[in-house]
Amino acid sequence: MEEFRRAYSRLCKESGTEPQETVLQQLHQLPQGRLDLATQSLTVDTCRALGKLLQKESLLTELILSDCMLSEEGATLLLQGLCVNTAVRFLDLKGNNLRAAGAEALAKLLRQNKSIQSLTLEWNNLGTWDEAFATFCGALAANGALRQLDLRNNQINHKGAEELALALKSNASLQQLDLRWNHIGLLGGRALVNCLPSNRTLWKLELAGNNIPGDILRAVEQAMDHNQDRQTVFRESQARAQVLSKEVRHLREEKSKQGISCTCGAASGSPEREAFHHQFPQGQEAAERESKLLRDLSAANEKNLLLRNQVDELERKVKSQQEQLFLTKTELTNTTAELKMRAIQAEERLELEKNRSRQSLEDAEHLRFKEVEHMTRHLEDSERAMQERVQRLEAARLSLEEELSRVKAAALTERSQAEEELIKAKNQVRLEEQQHQAHLEEKLRLLAQARDEAQSTCLQQKQTVADAQARASQLGMQVESLRRRLEELQQELSNKDQEKVAEVTRVRLELQEQNGRLQAELTAQEALKEKAAALERQLKVIASDHREALLDRESENASLREKLRLKEAEIARIRDEEAQRASFLQNAVLAYVQGSPLRTLSPQK
Repeated sequence: MEEFRRAYSRLCKESGTEPQETVLQQLHQLPQGRLDLATQSLTVDTCRALGKLLQKESLLTELILSDCMLSEEGATLLLQGLCVNTAVRFLDLKGNNLRAAGAEALAKLLRQNKSIQSLTLEWNNLGTWDEAFATFCGALAANGALRQLDLRNNQINHKGAEELALALKSNASLQQLDLRWNHIGLLGGRALVNCLPSNRTLWKLELAGNNIPGDILRAVEQAMDHNQDRQTVFRESQARAQVLSKEVRHLREEKSKQGISCTCGAASGSPEREAFHHQFPQGQEAAERESKLLRDLSAANEKNLLLRNQVDELERKVKSQQEQLFLTKTELTNTTAELKMRAIQAEERLELEKNRSRQSLEDAEHLRFKEVEHMTRHLEDSERAMQERVQRLEAARLSLEEELSRVKAAALTERSQAEEELIKAKNQVRLEEQQHQAHLEEKLRLLAQARDEAQSTCLQQKQTVADAQARASQLGMQVESLRRRLEELQQELSNKDQEKVAEVTRVRLELQEQNGRLQAELTAQEALKEKAAALERQLKVIASDHREALLDRESENASLREKLRLKEAEIARIRDEEAQRASFLQNAVLAYVQGSPLRTLSPQK
């Protein structure tokens, strides 16, 4: 994985982008043969680099990209790289909101890739676009390597189920298919049941949460049990045939060896002939054993053929039973309709009899008929109310399902927005830190320049003292000018000290403001966490990244404070050195003035 990590960094730098730190850390921790980037928000540049690497990668067998918030372009780039890959066996693309372009890229992958055996596509939206999903199903029909396919929660309706049924009729490799929690319904379930007699490899089909009637689910279970039994019988027959073929091959090798040894013995003297006579019964026994194994093999082949005939007969029986079941359902529907018609006719006759009896009965019978009519109306009202309640419940269920899909989409959108805001905040903080660092470096450069100027001024003063020794006659005036110059330098040093104190105070205030902004950002992140409580598991990674960024920022602030303290100590040391130099110069000038001959003559003037 270290070589893969270096190659990823190199490709990112060649394309002019920086590699993602989280991806680099994840690549550094992964075991051999497994690339797990789950919950990592992969950018388009990262997807492009990974797609180029996967074209030539021959060591990866498992690729996990679940909950990576892949864009349409990023998913297409990754799947294009996998089209020519021959090593990956397990691919997980759960929770990436793949849509039309993603379905078409997956179709291209299934048509070109011959190594992927397990494909997980849970929590995507492939079934929303009928044409793109039909393209995906067409590629699935032509694929001969895929063994397991997970399509849970993909908004697949009855049209998508019909496309899958057509694909299953042609596919001869898929063994497990998971379609739970979609919208297949009655029509889609019937289409899947009708395609199962043509498919002999699929032995596990999950259809829970699709509003499919129980009789269709039971028919699917029977078909799956039938395919599983057939696969078991086929595997057992293959194993027996392989064992028998190995035995026959072994006996043929022994026979050839014995024939060679017999030939060599006949060419040599009598001892070899005796050995041949001793070995001849063994060769005869081997021949008998070979003939027995051949008979067993032919018997096993006949038994296998018989089992296949039985399997075909069972398939025909199942098909006939399914047809009989369909006919029975049709007769049941017709009988139900006829019974309803008879019930309506009976009600009409009963109404006629009631009218006749109502005319012939007396007042008591008339009152009783009114009570019966009232009870009938009450029952009809109750039935109508129950029907309306059922309709309201059905509408509420549909609205809840729509609300659930909208909440999922909103949650995904909010998560992407939160990640974008976090990236923007990180970039803004990094830019402010860079600007602040550049500002501090400029200030330090100005301080160094001022120090150099002070040093040059001191050198000039020393030169002036040397000139003053050569020109003793003008020393008095120069001393006064030097005193004034020293006072100005002291004033400049005091002003610079004040400026340094003000600058340090301002820098501290800026650091406090930055800390306040970081605290505000942390508060905003906590508010987002409370708002997205349902997505707390997915946002844990973002919160940890934010905490790491905050810790990095605090460590950077601490390092800046340490650098500022060192600079303050250096400035204080420079100021002390300048004060010492100035005092030394002043003492030297005073000593020189006091020792000068002009000092003795000045009182007489």
